[in-house]
Amino acid sequence: MHIVLGLLTSLITILYLLDRMGINLGGLNPFYWRRRRAWAKKYEGDPIYAIDDPMEVAALFVVAVAKLQGDITLEQKNTILSEFSPRFSLDDRESSQLLGSSTHLLGQPQVIRTQLDGLLSRNDNLFSPDQAESLVAMMQKVASSGESPSAEQQEIIAAIKERYVISNSGGGPWGKGA
Repeated sequence: MHIVLGLLTSLITILYLLDRMGINLGGLNPFYWRRRRAWAKKYEGDPIYAIDDPMEVAALFVVAVAKLQGDITLEQKNTILSEFSPRFSLDDRESSQLLGSSTHLLGQPQVIRTQLDGLLSRNDNLFSPDQAESLVAMMQKVASSGESPSAEQQEIIAAIKERYVISNSGGGPWGKGA
């Protein structure tokens, strides 16, 4: 017993001296370490995956379809703004802000495909069937504005249609809603 008390006294003395010398011992706390790691993952992660609002996710998909062919043209921008206003019940200023924030979050056109794949897998049950149909209609209208839609645009629209419209439709008369 006297050996255990001697070891504990030595350990406390060493920790006290390290603290008095200015060495921070807060890193030894496992709860502090876990909180710090969670914050670092959130800070270093892509902010696009922190979005939970269906309207903002839909805006990201619509802007991504426009950005797949490069920079957004004036015609595409006007089409996007004209779609955002009535469908999302936004005024012109709010529609413009939503377009700007979506464009900023998407970043470089090279990573749009990987970001969209991550958003598709993360937001499986986010849209109702009506919202999903509205999203697909907006994406098709934006993709066909100006030029005919590219193969990559059609592929993304088909993937979203397959994932959201069919999977959230309730399964027809034999599904859960029957």
